[in-house]
Order: sequence, then C-alpha cells, then structure tokens
Amino acid sequence: MAEGRPHDGLTFTGERLHEDDPLFGVDLLRHRAAYREAIRQAERLHAQRVLELGSGTGYGAAELAAATLDVLGVDRVAPLARARASEARFLRGDLDALPLMAGRFDLVLSFQVVEHLADPSAWLDALAGSLKESGAALVSTPNATFSDGENPFHLHEYEAEELNALLRSRFEEVEMLGVSARGEALAYHEARLARIRSIVRIDPLRLRRHLPLVILAPIFAGLARLVRRRVGAEQTTPQIDLDDFPIEPAHPRSLDLFAICRRPRSIR
Repeated sequence: MAEGRPHDGLTFTGERLHEDDPLFGVDLLRHRAAYREAIRQAERLHAQRVLELGSGTGYGAAELAAATLDVLGVDRVAPLARARASEARFLRGDLDALPLMAGRFDLVLSFQVVEHLADPSAWLDALAGSLKESGAALVSTPNATFSDGENPFHLHEYEAEELNALLRSRFEEVEMLGVSARGEALAYHEARLARIRSIVRIDPLRLRRHLPLVILAPIFAGLARLVRRRVGAEQTTPQIDLDDFPIEPAHPRSLDLFAICRRPRSIR
C-alpha cells in the first residue's frame, strides 16, 4: 500500500488496521487474538447469530463468518473489499440509531470501540439490548496501565476496575480478562513503548494534546509507521503468532482488557 494514500477508499490514519500492511502485522495478531476467543465463546454457547458493533475494516467479521457464524458487522465506515467478499454482512450506521430488534443475537462483540466514545451510554444500550438473555457480549479495549496513551482517537482509556464498573451498569455478570503478550510479542510491545516515549520527550509540556485532530491525525499516522519501522515490525511479524497473545485474567501488564458480559439488564 502506498504510504499516506487511500486504501480501497479508506485513508490510513494509524487507527484502523489494514490487514495487508506488514508494518502492522503484530498489531493485527494482537487484535485477532480477541476474534479467536470470540469463536471459542460462540462454540461454547452454540451461537449462530453474531453482531459486531464497530467492525472497522471488517477483517474480524470475515474471520467469524469463515467459522460458519451468521455475522452482521456495524460501523460508520464501509469495510474493505476483502471483508465485503466474505460471508459476513455489513451495515453502515451509528450506535445510537441502529435498526436492530432487541434480543436477536447469541453473541455481541465490540472490540477496540469504547475508548473512542465520550459518552458510552448508547453503546452500552446497543451492546446489552441486542443480546439474547442466554448470550454473551465480548468487549476489548486498550489497558490504560500498559498503554502508550498517545492515540489521539482515544478519548478515554480504561483500567480494569473502571471498565468492570461501566459494564456492570448493563450486565449482571462481567468476567474481566486480558489479552497478554509473551516472548517476542512482549519484547516488541516494550520496544514500541520505549520508542514512543523517546519521541514524546521533545514535547515535555504536552502541547500536542491541544492540537486539533485534523492536524494531529496525519502526524500520528506518520509516527505510527516510523515507530514500527524503528522496532523492525516487518522482520518481527514472522516470529510472532496468535499463541503469543494469550487471553487470561486481567493484570496491569495486559495489552488489552477483554470482558465477557452475561445476563443483560433490562433497558427501560
């Protein structure tokens, strides 16, 4: 993919992952670990109908559909061509205006979404309201205690206890897990953090936090590529696989929080 150029109609911003970009192969594996767990949860529940809130470029919904699940992905932007060619179905729309029947889905997932929301109320309502009483909702989000905290698209990053409390406002039962990293995957993450911290030292007053997003976003996209080149992301990817991102009880060095939510509360 040509740097800085639109890819299948979707401009690279450093936020949404493009699955054919080798610089972000490790990041993609990290996120795919959540989708692999979603397939496992679907098997345990004997789930068929799956809703993804915030399906992004669509690679995750396509993976779920390849596992013979009936998948509907919802996002404000259209998925990329490879995802559109899969068995997954996609709907463009906002979370506060979804034309979805209550209680239709066995499994509802929303990965890497809540950190983008100033007010998660509509998202919470959609998450719980679309789920069958016997189903489960899966949520992932960066773990604030082990994040670089520099993504300008993230309005709020959560710690485990905070996310747990938020989800319990709509669910009777919340199991807090995390996507961890080990071996080369952990070394890569730590090297990336160190590189980012060395760059932001040139702005000790954090003036970057006051730049409008229209200015900050392309800077972030360029730095995202630069950092990954400096830590050898293209060479690192072949040495790392999905097993290097286990899902286990949440801890301060989890890369992402991963919550399994059950027994949705009635929404009045």
